[in-house]
Amino acid sequence: MAPTNGLRWACRSLALVFLALAGCAGAPRFEAPLDSTIELRDVPFFPQTDYQCGPAALATILSYEGVPVTPDDLTAAVYIEGLRGSLQAELLAATRRHGLVPYTLERRPEALFAALESGKPVLVLQNLGFDRFPVWHYAVVVGYDAERETVLLRSGTEHRRKERLGRFLKSWRRGDYWAFVTADPANPPKSAKADRWIRALADAERVLPRTTMSSAYAAARARWPDDPLVLYASAVHDGANGRWEDSARGYLALLAIEPRHAAARNNLANMLAEGGCIESALREAKLALATIDASSPIREAIEDTVASMERLAGENAEEPPHCAALSAVPPPAAERS
Repeated sequence: MAPTNGLRWACRSLALVFLALAGCAGAPRFEAPLDSTIELRDVPFFPQTDYQCGPAALATILSYEGVPVTPDDLTAAVYIEGLRGSLQAELLAATRRHGLVPYTLERRPEALFAALESGKPVLVLQNLGFDRFPVWHYAVVVGYDAERETVLLRSGTEHRRKERLGRFLKSWRRGDYWAFVTADPANPPKSAKADRWIRALADAERVLPRTTMSSAYAAARARWPDDPLVLYASAVHDGANGRWEDSARGYLALLAIEPRHAAARNNLANMLAEGGCIESALREAKLALATIDASSPIREAIEDTVASMERLAGENAEEPPHCAALSAVPPPAAERS
């Protein structure tokens, strides 16, 4: 269930733990960024059976995204009998298998409330016990009442559990602030950060169809058109799927922003070679080599590209006309080595 502090499993003796927590003190200091009540009333509810909070919580957020699934449909995939619970990695993997992208939030309360405010229910990991005697539990945050400082959850057998903000933050903090939301690959969450979304797409790429991932990267480019990581990842995806010209244009867009991005230039050279633009490819490979020092971890790969392009240049005639339109912006003269 959790990648740190050993295996974490969930959903044990909830009633007793809720009573135990009543006497705890020292809640985290945090001022929620919301100043009014927000509640996602349409979020489904699946009462959990013994130890089944993982399948129930995951079914809750998947169903909200339109996936027709119940906890029973998910149990075999995410519930581990020997642990009497579910591991976090299994929840993320099951989300991808159902065609959605799990987006793990930054480990801070502000990220949870931003996701909630953007219309996303948030699956959270809570430790309802103590640090030395943990009781792990998955729940789904569906609302927040700023006036009463109350968090609203789908939790256990409670359709609308109300927890004081301080108590919730304590139990969630003991779960290392782990939380995630689900999203259509072509529709990044409104609260998503570009780098975290691209990492989420990279993890999903092993599972989701190529056409789905192509739409996902196109949507990411539309959302973050000037983000270097988005442009780079999208260009890599296009190149890996045989779209050399789309890939080359992606690298060109990135190089217009970061002219000294050596990896992008090296990859651009290879894409140009795919399109028969050997002289252009050799020029870009040499520029890539000129922008790095001798200790660069990618220097050997770029040297190999230069050598390959030099061999090809001696074997090929004049470049095709389409190569003229694919000319990168060279790095500033003052920065060339």
